[in-house]
Amino acid sequence: MMQVILILAITLISQGYSEITSVTDAEIKSLSETLYTLDSNRATASELVIDPQVDISDSETGSQLDLSSRPLFQYVNEDTLFSKPTYSALLKLLDNYKRVTGEVEDVPSQETEEQDAFLEETMLNTSLGQELYNFLYSKGAYSSQSEFIQDLKMMWFGLYSRSKGPLDSSAFEHIFVGEIKSGKVSGFHNWLQFYMNEKQGLLEYYSHNFNGPWTTYPDVLGMQFKWDGYFKEVGSAFIGSSPEFDLAMYTLCYITRPGKLCHLSLGGQPQSIQTYTWDNSTYGDGKKYIGSAYPATP
Repeated sequence: MMQVILILAITLISQGYSEITSVTDAEIKSLSETLYTLDSNRATASELVIDPQVDISDSETGSQLDLSSRPLFQYVNEDTLFSKPTYSALLKLLDNYKRVTGEVEDVPSQETEEQDAFLEETMLNTSLGQELYNFLYSKGAYSSQSEFIQDLKMMWFGLYSRSKGPLDSSAFEHIFVGEIKSGKVSGFHNWLQFYMNEKQGLLEYYSHNFNGPWTTYPDVLGMQFKWDGYFKEVGSAFIGSSPEFDLAMYTLCYITRPGKLCHLSLGGQPQSIQTYTWDNSTYGDGKKYIGSAYPATP
């Protein structure tokens, strides 16, 4: 019995958390269903219309052929969606970053305020964020909301170097915004960033190799695209999800399954998130930054 418990238990010692916290796969799946249900700010079919067009095989993802003549996003009701506080808070953050790794990121006071506003709106002012906190609190990961928010700020916005020198990256920049490293797109796993860049003519959608089973949003796509002249072979993202949904799912999976596949259940359908730890630097009492997190596309 002890061996079974040890196999099921995932400890947070590797991240530097002060207490051992055991979270089972069943608990993660149950919570992910609850968070999915609580995503009241998700896009509806009348607010978001996508046109995935050509579906290619996994063996074709590196071909760099533009097989889709039309944009991925046919229609987004910006008046409705972008007026929501969590969407507005995310959009304000997206233009703060230098996309090429190796360039030092400046963080003026206004950007820090935007980070604080984003975490407050998504994690404190939504029932989805509160549910995530209550779960992690019950597991001993945090003793207060202020500790929770402060840790998320370091985990997501703390700077580290992807180029063995300058503080040029963060989990938020990599996952929500995207970066250019070694002549390729790195990260870039957020549908709002995709839409805004496609709208501005900076991004060309080529094809997709994965389309999730959902008939409503959030959905999951594995996409091929070129961003400002640089190619992404498979850029997976939740489509139509709220900013708080993305942040909560990635945070849940990173804290409970750091560096592993995290198995969710969303609307009765299985979905996994792959997380990676950043092992070259730490914050706080030996905690590791998020290296990456994205929906797996089997």
